[in-house]
Amino acid sequence: MKKRSVFAVTLVLLSCVALAGAPDTVHRLKANLKAVIKTGEVRPVDGITAAGQPNRAALQVFANKGYSTVIDLRTEGENRGFREAEFVEKLGMEYIAMPIDGSEEINFENARKLDELIRQADGPVLVHCASSNRVGALLALRESLNGADDMSALRFGVEGGVTRLTLRVIDLLEEE
Repeated sequence: MKKRSVFAVTLVLLSCVALAGAPDTVHRLKANLKAVIKTGEVRPVDGITAAGQPNRAALQVFANKGYSTVIDLRTEGENRGFREAEFVEKLGMEYIAMPIDGSEEINFENARKLDELIRQADGPVLVHCASSNRVGALLALRESLNGADDMSALRFGVEGGVTRLTLRVIDLLEEE
């Protein structure tokens, strides 16, 4: 329980930094899709960009910048506003559905699956869900699997957009 308190305090501090600092510094993994569309620029970190639901214009930018794969963590029932899989494939990128439904599916097994998909990609990868919360959570666990200490893994998750699932991530990091 004491360890969780340290994580919670750290999370609060990270949140304060996020509010006070430049968004590009704190959320270096999570793309601001409005800025991506406006500037036509994206910067993958270790070959990955996290995001909330992209629209057609954002996906066009990712395709233009050489992204090879879009991994969608949204479930089939979540409305995307368009036929995303079809559109992504027309742009020449691979579309992979990896539906994550609920906090119980935020686990090390799914983090391993995501890691494998990212490693198999031929170029930069866009990983998205509705808000990037699920993305950040799984990326934090992925970092832990790849040897990061708990604080670094959590920080990576925050940079990837984890919010409401933070306590779930902390619990899993403590167990591992």
